[in-house]
Amino acid sequence: MKASIKNRIQSLDFLKGIVLILMALDHTRDFFHNDAFSINPTDPNTADWFVFITRWITHFCAPVFCFLAGISAFLISRKKTKNQLAKFLLKRGIWLIFIELTLVNFAWNFDIYFTYNELAVIWSLGMSMVLLAGIIYLPKNIILLISVILIFGHNLLDSLNFNESFLWSLVHQENGVNIFGGRRLYVSYPIIPWVGVMSLGFWFGALYNKTVDVKFRKKALNILGVSLIALFIILRYSNYYGDLNQWQGYNNISKTLMSFMATTKYPPSLLFLLMTLGPSFLFLANTEKLKGKVVSFFQTFGRVPFFYYILHLYLIHFLAGIMAKLTGFGWTMMVLPKWVTDMEELKGYGFNLWIVYVVWIFIILLLYPLCKKFDKYKMNNKDKKWLSYL
Repeated sequence: MKASIKNRIQSLDFLKGIVLILMALDHTRDFFHNDAFSINPTDPNTADWFVFITRWITHFCAPVFCFLAGISAFLISRKKTKNQLAKFLLKRGIWLIFIELTLVNFAWNFDIYFTYNELAVIWSLGMSMVLLAGIIYLPKNIILLISVILIFGHNLLDSLNFNESFLWSLVHQENGVNIFGGRRLYVSYPIIPWVGVMSLGFWFGALYNKTVDVKFRKKALNILGVSLIALFIILRYSNYYGDLNQWQGYNNISKTLMSFMATTKYPPSLLFLLMTLGPSFLFLANTEKLKGKVVSFFQTFGRVPFFYYILHLYLIHFLAGIMAKLTGFGWTMMVLPKWVTDMEELKGYGFNLWIVYVVWIFIILLLYPLCKKFDKYKMNNKDKKWLSYL
């Protein structure tokens, strides 16, 4: 097992583990915070800094995970032919889409009738893998060009609104549609530009080849990270391009800064991606040689992302049901939560952010030994192909 872990690129697992843990903070806030159902946590008019940062820091999760998935695909490509890699990506992509529509949607709603269904982050990862299965056959420079066009150019589509088109919602516009039996299917993660982020990660994977000097990789990632942050500041300040949600000045610098940092996530604007990927590149550049118990703790989660993701959703929702029961609201209140049905019964439910953080830490500590045990099982049973789906 130690040899297998040693062969992995530790900084990638480190960053992946951090964003996975931050993801749990956001989801814990969804189910436990008393203002989660009534305010926009990134609106300067309604949120304080504690709420704002709690939400804002989790913006790194989806872009980082999508980018790292692209790098992982490249690392896998070193051991497979293109046809084998394409087959691998296609099967895993379809599997993730299936999981989104079944296990993940049930985890969010605990509704056996699947009244409300959402195509969210797992769907976007799955569909991006399906498309990447074809993209990998293109020349490397073309892959880079397509990635840059999708990431930097997709905001040109913002003015196109086809509210009645489900196909367009899959591509670029957050929207929902009624499906069979009165059920609802909502697309919160349109595929553009997520596929561009993943294909960019695939292109960047070559930076982690053993032939690449560590110092060169560090320098390249530092330059890129600083450049993306600088570009974010310039474009954001100009209010010219990159995000329909323009920032505005307030009477105090605190609210103004909130407005400046509150970029659009659904779908992720160019500024949203610059704001999150820039610091992430700096992190990768400067953590490659870090070791120790703290680093190992985060890496454990990073090595079992799918296992952790499914478990943390069910655990958070289950605990929220218990809390609802103990506080007099009834556990059934957590079947189809407020953000889906706007139930009046949820008024008064929830706790302050300090309690949310305590619950979050409890969840992470509870999941750590399970993730560590599963990680060990995976490392010791690499011959079992079904484990690659988990």
